[in-house]
Amino acid sequence: MSVSGDRDLVRETREQWDAKAAFWDEQIGEGNQTQLVLVGPAVEQLLAIKPGQVVLDVACGNGVVARRLAELGARVVACDFSTELLARARARTTEHAERIEYVAADATDGSQMLALGERRFDAVVCNQALHDIADIQPVLRAVARLLKENGRLVFSVPHPAFNFAGGTTVGHEEVETDGHFVDQYYVRVFNYLHVPPTEGVGIAGEPTPHTQFHRPLSALLGAGFDAGFVLDGLLEPSYGPEHRSKRALGWAKFKDIPPFLVARLRLR
Repeated sequence: MSVSGDRDLVRETREQWDAKAAFWDEQIGEGNQTQLVLVGPAVEQLLAIKPGQVVLDVACGNGVVARRLAELGARVVACDFSTELLARARARTTEHAERIEYVAADATDGSQMLALGERRFDAVVCNQALHDIADIQPVLRAVARLLKENGRLVFSVPHPAFNFAGGTTVGHEEVETDGHFVDQYYVRVFNYLHVPPTEGVGIAGEPTPHTQFHRPLSALLGAGFDAGFVLDGLLEPSYGPEHRSKRALGWAKFKDIPPFLVARLRLR
């Protein structure tokens, strides 16, 4: 794709997020079940934030992670390319506002990212966003320069092997075992290595789909390795037996299949 084509795609995705910012903010709020039960605890475990550390929240959305990190004592710079989402984030930030700075910045633009301050950050987090970014190489290369020595990047994404638009479906069947019928839930994979950008839905009921960019593990982690990182931690959170889902095929029924992947990369 040409450079102009790349920028057109970025513009289109920004317009998509501006248009659905209100819906997304209402659904996420201060954390939906996915964030509070699965993704958030895993991200916090790998970040291991200490009070006073400076953290960059890339593609911060409505600021739910930034506010949580500020609550834990971090000083946070939170950036997003959607001015509508940033407006929602600022409106929600009523506590610890002195610890959070919201900045408009496009993660696919290396110069905008570097303007946030080279060697400024103890850690960088990108929560449930890399799969919504058209080109992750610029942001990963920039993060390698934004981090302090031995800094870490923690990201979460829908699991590339089990949970991505255009390549997987979920299903259910009854299976007889020792004379008893038990429910079994499964994921069927149709494509994995080569999946083009796909229009997908992030939250059930959202008004319009948005462009998602599936990357197999080799591409996702490989981009980090190319930017000078090593893999330093990996979690695959899934729902436990105490969790229930009202949806017939909600992820809380897939007890042994992780819907998300959380990884920590550290500078070599």
